[in-house]
Amino acid sequence: MAANDNFNPCTLLDDIKRIAIEAGERILEVYESDFAIEHKDDKSPLTAADLAAHKAIVAGLGVLTPEIPVLSEESASIPFAERSRWTRYWLVDPLDGTREFIKRNGEFTVNIALIDHGRVTLGVVYVPVTQLCYYACAGGGAFKQAAGQAPAPIRVRALTDAPVRVVGSRSHSGDSLLRYLDKLGAHELVSMGSSLKFCLVAEGQADIYPRLGLTSEWDTAAAQCVVEEAGGRVTGLDMQPLRYNTKDSLLNPHFFVIGDITRDWSQYL
Repeated sequence: MAANDNFNPCTLLDDIKRIAIEAGERILEVYESDFAIEHKDDKSPLTAADLAAHKAIVAGLGVLTPEIPVLSEESASIPFAERSRWTRYWLVDPLDGTREFIKRNGEFTVNIALIDHGRVTLGVVYVPVTQLCYYACAGGGAFKQAAGQAPAPIRVRALTDAPVRVVGSRSHSGDSLLRYLDKLGAHELVSMGSSLKFCLVAEGQADIYPRLGLTSEWDTAAAQCVVEEAGGRVTGLDMQPLRYNTKDSLLNPHFFVIGDITRDWSQYL
């Protein structure tokens, strides 16, 4: 699809928020039931909620923007030979944090992002259990909105003399992260599931989220837009911004989610 110079992703935000909320409702229908758990080939868990949210999002996007292709975690078998021809596409994780969903701790999200020439230009992160929505579009700022309330702008925070506040994965940690934290020095570690880790940095509740393990592109895209529009960055360990759909593999490199960009966070590797 050819890019349109007059295309403004911000005009789609209200509709994408609505689609994310609808997907969240489908998720909660399963969450409140006695659901079964299956496993994919890579051993990651899969529930009926993942599939119900996927169907709701794909259907909603198909009506809203039938000309823009969709890449979802639940349709990830699209070959790179086809994907590489896309200039603009939706990148979706219908249920980010399936392990947290299974634990019933509420720390899971619906992630919908718009990618344009490898960069994120719109991102919506919706939290079904709390009905919180984080969202952003290129040049439009980042916002947090509670159900029935007006949106509130969010910004990353500047570093202070207090210990660095690090957010880490509740279900995925490892020796690499422990070594990094040891070199970092005085810090406070907050555990959180799903793309909510990005959102904590974006709203100034944490300073950095170092991810020194595997993730896929749909895990990061929507929240990357929120972080960047809030004044932060999402970079590889080379401190260059994460890009999308540039290779056959849909795995991300290890990365940092950074609030205060004045510090070189790679020095602790």
